[in-house]
Amino acid sequence: MDRHQSKGHPLRLRPNARLSAAAGKVSGVRQVIARRSHEISKRPPVQLEVGDEVEVGERDTEWPEFVFVTGKRGAGWVPSRHLSSSTGRAVAKIPYDTTELPTEVGDVLLVVAEDLPSGWLWCRSGTGREGWIPVKTVEDLS
Repeated sequence: MDRHQSKGHPLRLRPNARLSAAAGKVSGVRQVIARRSHEISKRPPVQLEVGDEVEVGERDTEWPEFVFVTGKRGAGWVPSRHLSSSTGRAVAKIPYDTTELPTEVGDVLLVVAEDLPSGWLWCRSGTGREGWIPVKTVEDLS
């Protein structure tokens, strides 16, 4: 399933990272390691803007915070709290990006944003790619 939100959102953002090239260390950012792989949907991600109208469909059974929406920009899973209504016709209250990040066991990721009520993290991979991953697939790096 694809879900989630872009960088300009009201989720709790991680502070800017400071990278010490000499030491090869990142400070001020939470790092996690994938303990389970995460495969992404073949459906293209949807980027909703504030005011976009969508039709709200079913609620996800595994991720109950999410409802399936269909609109001019496509279709995907969005947390219902980011919409004006959790049923019928609704309007996006905040920008939201459903892009997911595929991971393999052992991938080290930087956490850019947290959506803990939904159980997802917006992360950046070592290659610079960003997207959502389920919290339950990663552990904090010590």
